[in-house]
Amino acid sequence: MTWLEPDDGSDIPLISRIVVFTVVSLLLSALFWFAFSKLMYGWNWHAVWEYRQKFMQGWLVTVMISAAALCLSLLISIFFAVARRSRLLLLRYFALLYIEVVRGTPLLVQILVFFYVVADAFGVTNRYTVGILTLALFSGAYLSEIIRAGIESIGESQLESARSIGLTRFQIYRFVIIPQVMRRILPPLAGQFASLIKDSSLLSIIAVSEFTLNAQEINSYTFSTLESYLPLAVGYLLLTFPISLFSRYLEKKYRYAT
Repeated sequence: MTWLEPDDGSDIPLISRIVVFTVVSLLLSALFWFAFSKLMYGWNWHAVWEYRQKFMQGWLVTVMISAAALCLSLLISIFFAVARRSRLLLLRYFALLYIEVVRGTPLLVQILVFFYVVADAFGVTNRYTVGILTLALFSGAYLSEIIRAGIESIGESQLESARSIGLTRFQIYRFVIIPQVMRRILPPLAGQFASLIKDSSLLSIIAVSEFTLNAQEINSYTFSTLESYLPLAVGYLLLTFPISLFSRYLEKKYRYAT
């Protein structure tokens, strides 16, 4: 391996990685144990334990909302990624305006505007439907730019070669662009999916009974703040950590030498 090559640790023995990971985990655990021991806090886990079913219900709702928003955001992102490259100026600038507005404004404001203004104007009262749609539109703007960047990373020489052998625009996308783009954008897509799961916590602002809102309600019932929010952190970690690991796996699997 030369000094120009990235050191991804692939040449380190597995046992060494396990030992180092264990040592780092123990050090971090010791740090937090020391910090919490100095807190002089009266823990009240018993009161929070009585609401364990509410935690589980909120966690499952978060899983459902996130999964639905992920699927819908993929469809939205593909449409707007193609629209950004369209020859129709009206469609291209519509996609550009959508992406810039969504990425340039806070998600919290978008949730409030969509629920109290847009959804109300169209007579949509289901908070879960509005929440899923808002999350999908928000994530779709970021995903569309990831997809567009992946498409534009394909060398022009490949496209010219495809045209020279008579491939249509659809065939170029199917046989030349899409196979390469998928390999390049899978890692950032996984990262965006993890972000979307965490962003779903903001739906508590419109009283969607998801994980964060349920934790807030348990805190108001028991007046046990840390006991209510620490399980919240663990619950989100259980959802996002596997995606992060999968993202790292994809980065190694589809890394190309250039």
